[in-house]
Amino acid sequence: MKYLDEFRDGGLARGLAAAIAREVDPARAYRLMEFCGGHTHAIARYGLTGLLPANIQLIHGPGCPVCVLPVGRLQMAIELALRPGVILASYGDMLRVPGAGGDSLLAARARGADVRMVYAVDDALALARRHPQREVVFFAIGFETTTPPTAVAIRRAAAEGLGNFSVFCNHVLTPPAMAAILDAPEGTRLDGIIGPAHVSTVIGTSPYAFVPERHGKPVMVAGFEPLDVLHAVRLLVAQLGAGHATVGNAYTRVVAEHGNRKAQALMDEVFTVREQFEWRGLGTLAHSALRIRECYAAFDAERRFAPAEVAVTEHKGCECPAILRGAKQPQDCRLFGGACTPEHPLGACMVSSEGACAAHYLYGRWRAA
Repeated sequence: MKYLDEFRDGGLARGLAAAIAREVDPARAYRLMEFCGGHTHAIARYGLTGLLPANIQLIHGPGCPVCVLPVGRLQMAIELALRPGVILASYGDMLRVPGAGGDSLLAARARGADVRMVYAVDDALALARRHPQREVVFFAIGFETTTPPTAVAIRRAAAEGLGNFSVFCNHVLTPPAMAAILDAPEGTRLDGIIGPAHVSTVIGTSPYAFVPERHGKPVMVAGFEPLDVLHAVRLLVAQLGAGHATVGNAYTRVVAEHGNRKAQALMDEVFTVREQFEWRGLGTLAHSALRIRECYAAFDAERRFAPAEVAVTEHKGCECPAILRGAKQPQDCRLFGGACTPEHPLGACMVSSEGACAAHYLYGRWRAA
């Protein structure tokens, strides 16, 4: 297949769903976690759960970068934005994420902070060039997918001598989050994982080998189109039926076993692994995030400004942390669809389009449930 509409062919989707229905064991349950928020969005958009047998449950994972950032790190960004002379550049979704007491970057902007929405880190570099008398801080978030562009920007700032540019680094790593979910004694029982697409283009499929080796669960990397997801589900069902577990690749048109070596080299040059980092829903995980190396310390906003780390609790009624670790579904939250909507989000999972709550609400799947 070459064209996008071929990956959304309804007839082929029904054929795949029928094949899955024939191949499942009706006497067992299949609990499959789609790790990536992009998969959650595709599943809700195309109604894939309605095509699958009732004994296959798709469980949402923590693969939404906006969602997994804890409130304390957001408060640090708000503090940076409120400092005189600072321009804080951020992706749009982060502006609306609720912080302590409902605070947000948008609210900080209303109080006078210079917060700019950018579409890419290059936009933040452009701001630094246009405003040489101001400190421009890029609020960097995301998994391995968005990390290489941040590395390129830091290298470019160093080459140009952009002394007024720095990065507040919140890049996190996928394999440690997978391990945390599978290792948790009280965690969600899973039979297999639909591996992330864009992350895997960077890191490849080999970093997931610990899942079948240590936990005996199969992983199948999948693309974002509906046929991609259904194909991955069928391959996982086949592995489970055969009684073995491996890392598979159902996205071979994009993903290679060892990923993008050039992107990995860029990341390794600019970043190093943090000893520990807090995640919303998963707690503090060892070696699960990146910080800027000493050789690029001049562009590290945490070193330059030393924003205070604060302990902040979630909205007490929000179930976003439990949803991110697969323990609950969006409709299990008493705030969902009532007090908490995309127009008035009370939790991060309702803000980002990759958040499970936003995906369920947008496509109305919760009404059918």
